[in-house]
Amino acid sequence: MNWVFYILLIVIVLSSCKDSPRDEIARLVKEWDGKEIRFPGSPVFTIQGKDTVDFSFRNTEYKVVSYVDSIGCISCKLQLANWTAFIQEIDSLTGRTVPFILCLHNPNVEEMRRIVRKDDFQYSVFIDEKGTFDALNHFPTNMTFQTFLLDKNNKIVAIGNPVLNPKVKELYLEKLTGMQESKPKAMQTEVGLDKAEIDFGTFPMNEVKEGKFRLVNTGKNLLVVYDVITSCGCTKAEYSKNPVRPGETLELTVRYEADEVGIFNKLLAIYSNAVGSPHKLRVKGQVE
Repeated sequence: MNWVFYILLIVIVLSSCKDSPRDEIARLVKEWDGKEIRFPGSPVFTIQGKDTVDFSFRNTEYKVVSYVDSIGCISCKLQLANWTAFIQEIDSLTGRTVPFILCLHNPNVEEMRRIVRKDDFQYSVFIDEKGTFDALNHFPTNMTFQTFLLDKNNKIVAIGNPVLNPKVKELYLEKLTGMQESKPKAMQTEVGLDKAEIDFGTFPMNEVKEGKFRLVNTGKNLLVVYDVITSCGCTKAEYSKNPVRPGETLELTVRYEADEVGIFNKLLAIYSNAVGSPHKLRVKGQVE
């Protein structure tokens, strides 16, 4: 087992989950290190709940497994657009040799199908109506630790969600491709934010809200934004990928398209070369 890999992963997770107790995170990683994931006898994989897929993952060197439970906002947890981008990147680098096993646990199968179709997710998923997968493995309740990289014996090589943390994604890429990231690391700079929160107020369900955050490079080096991770698939962020010179401003446009009524409070995490990264921003409001 690659212990250096685990040490790096622990550091990454600790840095991205500052609100979580560190001893609990360390305990979880230690507990699941090398553990074998057990699969139901005959899982049924479908594409958008319609076409049954003959899904085989027994003889592959690696596989990625992600489990999503039915607690809270499932659409927020799924991040299907980000999974699509990650799967496509891995497919292009490995020639489609890495199977992705997305297990969605919810007794409301029709609701799960609606979510998958709404996000136009073109890959197969296992909708686990009875919770069989979790019963076999007793997954952690923290969604950060419900995604695993497994070896050919279904033993855990890495734990962490690559679509929620760019640094975890780098580790998955390194393990799956055998290549280390070769691009030079940008020198750190300082960043200033015009605000940390946008309140969209109260608005009807069918209205798409848009707001802007502005990041000012207050340091002496170029500001490079690596990624912006949102806590919900209904929240999208757009920004220029070009480096920002000292003294200049980067505009981040956030769009929120509600998929349910009620009060919402969504998080955005900006990963960059700025001191204090990731920087956390929020959008909130109420949908009627």
